[in-house]
Amino acid sequence: MEMLAGARAVVLVEGISDRIALESLAALRGRDLAAEGVAVLPIGGAQAIGRVLAELGPRGRNLRLAGLCDAGEERHFARALERAGLGEQLDRAGMEGLGFFVCVLNLEDELIRALGAAGVEEVVAAQGELETFRLFQNQPAWRGRSTESQLQRWMHNGGRYLRYPPLLVAALAPDRIPRPLEAVLARV
Repeated sequence: MEMLAGARAVVLVEGISDRIALESLAALRGRDLAAEGVAVLPIGGAQAIGRVLAELGPRGRNLRLAGLCDAGEERHFARALERAGLGEQLDRAGMEGLGFFVCVLNLEDELIRALGAAGVEEVVAAQGELETFRLFQNQPAWRGRSTESQLQRWMHNGGRYLRYPPLLVAALAPDRIPRPLEAVLARV
């Protein structure tokens, strides 16, 4: 984990899109995480959290840790934090006390809810992809679903999940930043 050389704190995230969103938000806030000694580490999915905590936590390198996970992975993260010796019988409040925050569904959901479907569509239109999104919406499997769920799925096609997080973060008003993103950055 070469990217951790010189890091005083590490934010553990499930994937690359989470890292991109957090780094974009930090830059928007005028923070240079690397200069501050903060690394944002995509762990390659929630299943890796136990291994990473063993390596970087109190029984490993003993780095200051924080993290972000999807709601579907909350129990997995809580158990891994407990096994790493960071707490007992952790609920969401206990995890937050350790600096680990949960996205209601996932990162994209947090950003879409914060910006609103119409706001996200404005960002999509500015990227010249609104027609592509409209075609997606008209596919039989996606007709009748909420625009928010359509946007989430559409962003996972063609690598958009990597391109859109910084665009959505940049479009957010300062008071509309999703709580888990704001809170995890405040911890490091």
